[in-house]
Amino acid sequence: MSTDSLAPTAAPVGDSLGRDAWRRLSQNRAAMASLWLLGLMTLACFIGPWLTPWGLADVDWNAFDVGPTLEGGHWLGTDANGRDLLTRTLYGGQVSLSVALVATFVSLIIGVLYGAVSGYVGGRVDNLMMRFVDIMYSLPFMFLVILLMVVFGRNIFLIYAAIGAVEWLDMARIVRGQTLALKQREFVEAAHALGVKDGKIVTRHLIPNAIGPVIVYVTLTVPKVILLESFLSFLGLGVQEPLTSWGVLISEGADMMQTSPWMLLVPSVFLALTLFCLNFLGDGLRDALDPKTR
Repeated sequence: MSTDSLAPTAAPVGDSLGRDAWRRLSQNRAAMASLWLLGLMTLACFIGPWLTPWGLADVDWNAFDVGPTLEGGHWLGTDANGRDLLTRTLYGGQVSLSVALVATFVSLIIGVLYGAVSGYVGGRVDNLMMRFVDIMYSLPFMFLVILLMVVFGRNIFLIYAAIGAVEWLDMARIVRGQTLALKQREFVEAAHALGVKDGKIVTRHLIPNAIGPVIVYVTLTVPKVILLESFLSFLGLGVQEPLTSWGVLISEGADMMQTSPWMLLVPSVFLALTLFCLNFLGDGLRDALDPKTR
């Protein structure tokens, strides 16, 4: 028998959870195509207005006497005030995407912390915290946002806060359920035995282990917030000139749908593509992070 056969063999190197999730996500063609399309659309919205023939510096925001037209070299036509529709749509994408991301981030922070604390403490504190969530659920969501907008004014930063402050309820319930299941696991008991403080157990052990479902829900919250901002803008409670958003553009296009249909179609296509991509990406992340499919 040769000595080579007795030599210890190297242990196989296993993939981390992140690498395994990315490998399975990369095999999902719809999710990867959506990820690339979202990246290109975001890049176009934040860089494109300065690259089009009618960039932001060349847009006459007060040109009220031209009217909508497909002439003059405008690739996707102009709006009711003669402004390049492609430039305005890309500029509106900056507002819609930023509102969605900031409001989702606000709801993420509030919901994750609230749900983790509620599930970890348990008992009467958990009962009281969840009853408060139930009370918030019973309030008319859209009426609450509209009331905040009417009382405090139509400020872009208030839109961020108002939408984010009422979108954290579902996130809190999801994180609470994950925390209730995780706090009985061995690694939490080991942390207790080592004298780790409760705050560090929540932030370093429970929240990181519950991040999978949270990431999936975030990808589903972003299109929900975009639709909500678009609806508020459609009602006239969103952003004001010279700012614009896809909801504002769709509202303006709906008024001139019969004579200038491109004013409605262009922002609607951008909004629909973004929502489809976010939903496909959310489905892909759900499959990639689901331990039952490994």
